[in-house]
Amino acid sequence: MEKVIELKDVWVRYGNQVILEAVNLEIEKPEGLLGIIGPNGGGKTTLLKVFLGLLKPYRGNVKLFGKTPEKSRDLVGYVPQYKRFDFDFPISVWEVVLTGRMSHTGFLKKYGDEDKKAAEEALKTVEMFQYKDRQIGQLSGGQRQRVFIARALATNPKLLLLDEPNSGLDPHMQDELYRLLDRLKNDMAIIMVTHDLSAVSVYVDKIACLNRKLHYHNSKEIRVEDLEATYQCPVELIAHGVPHRVLDKHNGGS
Repeated sequence: MEKVIELKDVWVRYGNQVILEAVNLEIEKPEGLLGIIGPNGGGKTTLLKVFLGLLKPYRGNVKLFGKTPEKSRDLVGYVPQYKRFDFDFPISVWEVVLTGRMSHTGFLKKYGDEDKKAAEEALKTVEMFQYKDRQIGQLSGGQRQRVFIARALATNPKLLLLDEPNSGLDPHMQDELYRLLDRLKNDMAIIMVTHDLSAVSVYVDKIACLNRKLHYHNSKEIRVEDLEATYQCPVELIAHGVPHRVLDKHNGGS
């Protein structure tokens, strides 16, 4: 099987503060949907930046598809958090998705037929093509998230990274998002990071816990000791089942 990600003893720090400590991770395709959970400030977004080559570890090795992250960016689609996005900006859904092709066209160059075809297919995949002429701010939160996923898909990625994609979505919209990811995972590896334990749904195939250190056992089951180490407080119960794995509330801590 093709190795998508290989992290060996990866350490990352900002100044003197260690953000990621001795992280090891190996993902092969097909892997399904990997959910990485953990508290705010636990290093989840930092880990995604390592995958993207935006942050270099001061110790350890990182490979995507057998190459360095910098040489693998054309194989990766990324959906960041859009908390600071100006939804009043006069840009259409179509134009947003086309910006995902800049890695192929270069900055300020015209989009060709291949770029437009990729944007159209991406919008159809997320069932948003009929909204292509809408201004992005006129859409609901769930619709916007689909557009941003389409933007990432326009690059034809083999790996899709999502940073808190369910943030601000109501339960119905979250369910729609997971159903979309459930379809996409047949064509690419997907990693979704979140601090929300409720995001660990039936659609997540495997789970890792991250709070500076990564706890991952190539399984959908979470060990109690891993959760307690991640959230640094006692966890009374984890019930594994369908349709959801239920995580009991924490006693003390944050």
